[in-house]
Amino acid sequence: MSQSNGAPTPAPSPLRSGEPPRRLHRAAAVIGVHLGALVLWELLVRLLQVKSFGLPAPSAILGSLGRPGYAWISNTLVTAAEVFGGYALAVAGGVTLALAFCWSRRLTLLAFPLLVTLNMVPKVALGPILIVWFSYGIGPNMLITFSLAFFPVLLTTLRGLREVEPDLLDLVRSLRGSRWQLFCHIQLPGALPYVFSGMKVAAILAVAGAVVGEFIASSRGLGYLMIQVQSSLDTPAMFMAVIVITVIGMALYGVVLGLERAWVARDARVQ
Repeated sequence: MSQSNGAPTPAPSPLRSGEPPRRLHRAAAVIGVHLGALVLWELLVRLLQVKSFGLPAPSAILGSLGRPGYAWISNTLVTAAEVFGGYALAVAGGVTLALAFCWSRRLTLLAFPLLVTLNMVPKVALGPILIVWFSYGIGPNMLITFSLAFFPVLLTTLRGLREVEPDLLDLVRSLRGSRWQLFCHIQLPGALPYVFSGMKVAAILAVAGAVVGEFIASSRGLGYLMIQVQSSLDTPAMFMAVIVITVIGMALYGVVLGLERAWVARDARVQ
């Protein structure tokens, strides 16, 4: 269609079509920065001739994967199981308890102050107690992971459930909506941005919880491996363990981000 002066109307700019290239450029920039940092690290270590036990080069760190006796695959799977298992328990427990608190003010008055007090307990101090109760293994480390990741999910979910507009709740109640309908159609969609905000914080704490549990007492896992190689000053293996732990955390965080992008609108996400 032409304008009144006869000039053709310019076609609208394809904003959506430009989003994927922009994301690819951003990803390429991030990868390029990391690769550049690794190359610079390698060059500096070689030029300055830094000892391997002080600061190993990336090539030496990567070479530690081939050393026998370290069981990288099995130790990585153990740590990943502790991280993902404890995190899943924290999310399920935090969201469930937040719903219970939202529906019952009496329960909130009775139980919430106790949970705040328990959250003040240093989680490292719980390690020996859990070992006395449950012995060594994946289970106690998952509980330490749970104890670190649980409270952020509980707090943010509870806040999200209470941030719903009161007028909107009154409208649904006036239409004789049930409590379940109120939750499914109003409270839960409105609380999802807060839930995922707490889940992202909990994902970071979950990795720390698993490693702390393995440091205290464990016979498997990447944290246990770091303690073992420390005695022989195998610094490249220690760096490699830290890198693998970081990759596990990034994988968990990436899963949470993917779920958030699938279920929460971009403008509604809590930054």
